[in-house]
Amino acid sequence: QTVASLFPPTDMWDRIRRGFAMPNLEGDLVREREQWYASRPDYMQRMTERSRKYLFHVVEELERRGMPTELALLPYVESAFNPQAVSSAKAAGMWQFMPATGDYFELKQNAFRDDRRDVLASTRAALDYLQKLYNMFGDWHLALAAYNWGEGNVQRAIARNRRAGLATDYESLRMPNETRLYVPKLQAVKNIVARPAAFGLQLPDLANHPYFLAVAIERDIDV
Repeated sequence: QTVASLFPPTDMWDRIRRGFAMPNLEGDLVREREQWYASRPDYMQRMTERSRKYLFHVVEELERRGMPTELALLPYVESAFNPQAVSSAKAAGMWQFMPATGDYFELKQNAFRDDRRDVLASTRAALDYLQKLYNMFGDWHLALAAYNWGEGNVQRAIARNRRAGLATDYESLRMPNETRLYVPKLQAVKNIVARPAAFGLQLPDLANHPYFLAVAIERDIDV
């Protein structure tokens, strides 16, 4: 334990760094993604500014569950922290839930609402899903691959390698390019958050306190 860790976090970035708990991924794909982000300072600035509203809530939830705080950076990879983001494959929200996965995790989708775009509901569902995947695979890199590609696909890729007498870790599995790049993207964002100056970037000041408060309502209100 360092002297610094005995004091409360100075800001949100410090708090996130202290909760890093995943093994690091190395290699060319990570370096290439670091360069991609580092060469787009305007994009990084917009994306991190947008996360200002949501990071505190996500980190609170992760800490409450005892999960690695790297996962708070996943919406940078998924949606650039845009709760209204919709992909060409019809995934929606900050955590990019597909309709069927959203249904499974009790995110209501009807003519009046789409809980995949609700920051509180979708964060709860995303962390439930990530916990389920980690319990299934016992490895965060495989859990993340399954979040992107589906747990059935990852299970089949593991079984295929087992039959061939090959290793079954994330880097040894055959997977689509999008999934192959998925964990390196998150690792690159983690490395930039850990040492922004090393990449010539400056992260916006994010205070370690709530941006919003949630208020429970007992009946419908006209807004």
